[in-house]
Amino acid sequence: MEFKAYKMDGLGNDFIIIDNRDKDINLTQDQIIKICDRNFIGCDQLIFINKSENSDGSLKFFNSDGGISGACGNGTRCAAELIAKENNKKQIYLSTISGNLKSDIMGNNIVTTEIGPAKTKWDQIPLSKELNTKNLNMKIIDIKKNELRGGTAINVGNPHIVFFVRDINSFNIIKIGPEIENHELFPEKINVTLASVVNKNLIKINVWERGAGNTKACGTAACATAVAGKINGLTENNVDIEFLKGKLSIKIDEKNSIHMTGPVSDIKKINIKL
Repeated sequence: MEFKAYKMDGLGNDFIIIDNRDKDINLTQDQIIKICDRNFIGCDQLIFINKSENSDGSLKFFNSDGGISGACGNGTRCAAELIAKENNKKQIYLSTISGNLKSDIMGNNIVTTEIGPAKTKWDQIPLSKELNTKNLNMKIIDIKKNELRGGTAINVGNPHIVFFVRDINSFNIIKIGPEIENHELFPEKINVTLASVVNKNLIKINVWERGAGNTKACGTAACATAVAGKINGLTENNVDIEFLKGKLSIKIDEKNSIHMTGPVSDIKKINIKL
């Protein structure tokens, strides 16, 4: 099997995008895992753009472990930029299993996507039992063996837990991430974020994505962190979320809908031969 695809990233959070609107490429889970493997081509997520009757395209996301992801903020922004380039539109509507998402093409490789309101009830995350999602009182341990308890759970199309810590570099996310991701409290697993508040308008974060591991950036984690910061009285409605390679700007509007703005890469055409 041989076909064309695209490679893009948002702040290093990288994707292989397969445009299925005028063809029908079906991949097995093993083939998805192979494509995402960095010893082959490599990416954090694989995205299919399928034909849609009521939007510019329907997106389906797969994590690098071959599992389906409910949402991907940076991936949505990349797909919106890709489609906008072909039809010169400034607004792109994309349907996902988490709902229809509107993206505004700002120019200069900047895209804003409206993610919608966050969900914070225990059964919306979901959790396996009823708990206060503002503080799950979960334990994490830093590299000096100091214990911290906390964790705010948010669902922004996929489930996230955000731990506010003094210094994100004092925790080993490679160890903490999979332990929390696979905890029995989270029946659908969970994305794990360590967040350090610099000021009311800036948070630095490090993310472990369920099914993908430690990624350079994560759009939905940025959204979840902004909401968690607001819930805990740590940040304003407008906040920048900083990753290794740059920032995403998150705005929570008067309807509590989340808007994510940030850069996407240029579009690279690739050939995949399986």
